[in-house]
Amino acid sequence: MTETSASLLERVRVQSDSDAWRLLVAVYSPLIRGWMRRDLRLKDHDADDVVQEVLAVVARRIAEFDRQRTGSFRAWLKSITVNCLRSFARKHQQAATGDSQMLELLHQIEDPGAELSRRWDREHDECVMKQLLDDVKRYFTETTWRAFERAALENASADIVAAELGITPNAVFIARSRVMTRLRQEAAGLVD
Repeated sequence: MTETSASLLERVRVQSDSDAWRLLVAVYSPLIRGWMRRDLRLKDHDADDVVQEVLAVVARRIAEFDRQRTGSFRAWLKSITVNCLRSFARKHQQAATGDSQMLELLHQIEDPGAELSRRWDREHDECVMKQLLDDVKRYFTETTWRAFERAALENASADIVAAELGITPNAVFIARSRVMTRLRQEAAGLVD
């Protein structure tokens, strides 16, 4: 790995890196769309509209994001999502027609102690890590990646992985460390 990377969030926020934006959209579009469809039962076209609005707000305001001031990106994104959903509900007069179910769900999403909010947080972190794993894989040789997968993700011992791959146990530890370092760099600020 010859390239050292700032976190994905930092590349989007400060550098306006187009590849980073594509990855951010690839990570968050299906995640937010899934929340809209499953938890809020929005129709596909409505879910797509909300996702587009959330990402547009993120694009407009990402330069303002400051972890020290606003907290985690996940919480910031959740707040934007809830605000976009409130706007959607007002626009479609759901709140005025007595649809208090959406309002109740929005309160649950905002409440860090609510099960729905905790599930969104878990899903966020899992989705981001899965996408980042897919993305950083390209920076490593097949042997390095396989050693990392077996040792870190599958909890196989270094001795077993080394025997399987024809490398030393120390090489397994180094592979795991290199990939973990890259993942930490990419995930900084996105996953708490």
